[in-house]
Amino acid sequence: MTKVLIATEKPFAPVAVEGIKKEVDAAGFELAILEKYTEKQQLLDAVADADAIIIRSDKIDAEVLDAAKQLKIVVRAGAGYDNVDLDAATAHNVVVMNTPGQNANAVAELVFGLLVFAVRNFFNGKAGTELLGKKLGILAFGNVGRNVARIAKGFGMEVYAYDAYCPAEVIEAAGVHAAKNQDELFETCDVVSLHIPATAETKQSINKALVSKMKKGGIVVNTARKEVINEPELIELLAERTDLKYITDIKPDADAEFAQFEGRYFSTPKKMGAQTAEANINAGIAAAKQIVGFIKDGITKFQVNK
Repeated sequence: MTKVLIATEKPFAPVAVEGIKKEVDAAGFELAILEKYTEKQQLLDAVADADAIIIRSDKIDAEVLDAAKQLKIVVRAGAGYDNVDLDAATAHNVVVMNTPGQNANAVAELVFGLLVFAVRNFFNGKAGTELLGKKLGILAFGNVGRNVARIAKGFGMEVYAYDAYCPAEVIEAAGVHAAKNQDELFETCDVVSLHIPATAETKQSINKALVSKMKKGGIVVNTARKEVINEPELIELLAERTDLKYITDIKPDADAEFAQFEGRYFSTPKKMGAQTAEANINAGIAAAKQIVGFIKDGITKFQVNK
């Protein structure tokens, strides 16, 4: 019998697990659950006889793949998948998938929760500003970026976007101004919201030279990945430009150094983008459905490795 393992250091909500179990049972598969594990060895033991694994932010590296002799597929319940060693998975003939779009609205709503908090001076009692009429730049126009654009229009913002892999005409068709490049996006907008993945070309790409192009009072919102930020350079810039703000739901490695910019920097205690009941349920059930589709019918629509 095909065995599906849910391996989550940070567990799914119980209702999400119930939904996953329903999909797995209906397919005639067996479900195993490893939650709140504290040692890697627990994961290595659990994957030994698994045919499929559903994870969240859990790391699947070569050692885990070596231990999983029967493994055919790993599905990351969420959009980002940099916690999975794709090259090692390919070498082990393991398919890796994500569940794009399932967390998109949750992340987009968080962007505006952070943004309202920032423009109102972190609710310190002093007068702030409004979002109405401000120019919002979206860096990467994927599922999250499109939801950010939708919500921004409701605030009455003027929306711009740049995505190296999304044609300008597609962006314009969504009622969003297409910037020619990311430099233009930062130069034009009052706020820039980051939605780029952490890749070789994007890591530390949000640097001093780029952010310094922002107009007075500029705000950078990061709900993507901390690796895309060049932290030393951004700290240097914030020290020079006392008008800029940086808000994020990914605590920087240099959090203590950023903390010196009181009133201009905020980070949530942990990554919060997908932390809603709805996103938790949607991503988990989507992962289960993708496993069933792959095992039974060979469907690889959301495969992210080659």
